[in-house]
Amino acid sequence: MMRGTVIIFVKAPRAGKVKTRLGAEIGMGRAAALFRVMTERTIAEAMKGGWRTVLAVDPPAAVSDRQGPWPVTIDRIPQGGGDLGDRMGRAFSNAANGPVIIIGADAPRLRARHLRQAFASLRSADAVFGPAVDGGYWLIGLAGRRSAPNLFKGVRWSTRDALGDTLETLPLHFSVNYLETLCDIDEADDLAAMRPRSVA
Repeated sequence: MMRGTVIIFVKAPRAGKVKTRLGAEIGMGRAAALFRVMTERTIAEAMKGGWRTVLAVDPPAAVSDRQGPWPVTIDRIPQGGGDLGDRMGRAFSNAANGPVIIIGADAPRLRARHLRQAFASLRSADAVFGPAVDGGYWLIGLAGRRSAPNLFKGVRWSTRDALGDTLETLPLHFSVNYLETLCDIDEADDLAAMRPRSVA
């Protein structure tokens, strides 16, 4: 079994609570439905490896809600408060020893092979990123061999600077690897990534 943990950041797919930028263009109900489909696909891919898979969920009540949209067999933790950096920082800090990868649920071309590639990268590198077309990233992983005390400090989230800012918060001695660039779904123009050819 491959050692390591994959943490998927997910929100309950409620209209007006998820993918609001997309919802403003196509309708909040449709955006929530699409997010639910993307979440299901992401979880299915993440379950294909020998690593541990955990859901970091929001709202907190979803941790114990076994009637919700996610498989009951997957461990859940609350995302907690703060911005995305605060929440991901806690997830890294509280994870089991060993390499840890965090992904969202909105990159429909993500496959289990990407997660395998990320873990393979962390055998030699301190960090790995999956860059997104919009300047952010759909995956971040840390090997866990060395600490990164200022990780995510001052990152401008939801901007084209998010990846560059995050790299600036890593210790200077950290080695970094990159996976292929994928599209995540934030706006209507991104929906081409949901076409059947991209999820086959």
